[in-house]
Amino acid sequence: MITLKDVRKDYSSEVTIGPISLEIPAGGVTALVGPNGAGKSTVLTIIGRLLGADEGSIEIAGYDVAKTKSKDLAKIVSILRQENHFITRLTVRQLVGFGRFPYTGGRLNREDEAIIDRSIDFFELTELQDRYLDQLSGGQRQRAYVAMVLCQDTEYVLLDEPLNNLDMRHSVQMMQHLRRVADELGRTVVIVLHDINFAGQYADRICAVKNGKVVEYGKARDLFQSEKLSRVFDTPVSCIDGPNGPLAVYY
Repeated sequence: MITLKDVRKDYSSEVTIGPISLEIPAGGVTALVGPNGAGKSTVLTIIGRLLGADEGSIEIAGYDVAKTKSKDLAKIVSILRQENHFITRLTVRQLVGFGRFPYTGGRLNREDEAIIDRSIDFFELTELQDRYLDQLSGGQRQRAYVAMVLCQDTEYVLLDEPLNNLDMRHSVQMMQHLRRVADELGRTVVIVLHDINFAGQYADRICAVKNGKVVEYGKARDLFQSEKLSRVFDTPVSCIDGPNGPLAVYY
């Protein structure tokens, strides 16, 4: 379980995230949604300790995020930020192998190589593993980054807008992969999404953030009510039942 208690981050007297108190149970997919600038990515990066909170506490699987050693925390939770820019030229396999660094310090053994193989195979990158990242399409490259996070072999996986810059087909493929990560590998996936419909189709729970605060949280289907979504996004929204889950229609 991920537990936030009165977490707050102050950027200025006018911009504050929180206070936020939230419990995300272990297992499944939890989506953070909300309008631009709502604080979704900030909440995620604070959970992953890439950004410090000014007040409050965070626990992941019983570990105090602020007090746990970085090397130990990296074996519990992995995080992928929006900005992924490697200056050096890397192959897919080299990139994915970085996920083993908390365990090996860069000295890979047979077990590590096997985990790398599994992560590459899981995201259908086997035929691409010797290609350089700059030789890949945007969708292929994004899969490689997420495979790196999976290769870190943590129970908790945090992803900040992994659908960024992906077209519809590649976005669907990515969400299908992440659903499998939760269902087949038993991981807890927390993901920032801009598209509420992807959240409705693939997430178990949705946490809506607005103006730096959690305004709605619960099962995905329960959030798909026209009044709730219209209030979250400040625009008229109608909710309908789709073939695989609820859908939001903007007008």
